[in-house]
Amino acid sequence: MPTDVIFRSATEKDVPAIVALLADDMIGAGREGESGRYLAAFRDVDADPRNHLVVAEIDGEVAGTLQITYIPGLSRMGAERAQIEAVRVASAHRSRGLGREMITWAVDQAKQRGCGLVQLTSDKRRSDAIRFYESLGFEPTHEGLKLQL
Repeated sequence: MPTDVIFRSATEKDVPAIVALLADDMIGAGREGESGRYLAAFRDVDADPRNHLVVAEIDGEVAGTLQITYIPGLSRMGAERAQIEAVRVASAHRSRGLGREMITWAVDQAKQRGCGLVQLTSDKRRSDAIRFYESLGFEPTHEGLKLQL
């Protein structure tokens, strides 16, 4: 397991590394690319107090990323929930425990904030990722649906 991981808020300088992580798999390769929209999107996320875009840094290198979105709601007696999305680990750091450390860190952030639930989604084609999340205690309790616009 990594011992010298620094979790920090992403900065504009991290955007190219984050985009590279998002594109570094079979699904992301088909939907990520060159675009002037990434920097604007980063600024939108960064300005929103309910969003936290995070990088996991090892030896000065962005080795992983994830985004936590805190969602208020009336269900569950008005409890806020944390949505974890866009979890990626650089190929050179996979299978070394970094993903586990990242998710554990994100869940701890949600607990500290007082969230009543942590949720995430994973594309059904990412069977290894789904097994990984289940090994961390996440349960496939709902069926997710999406509509591409």
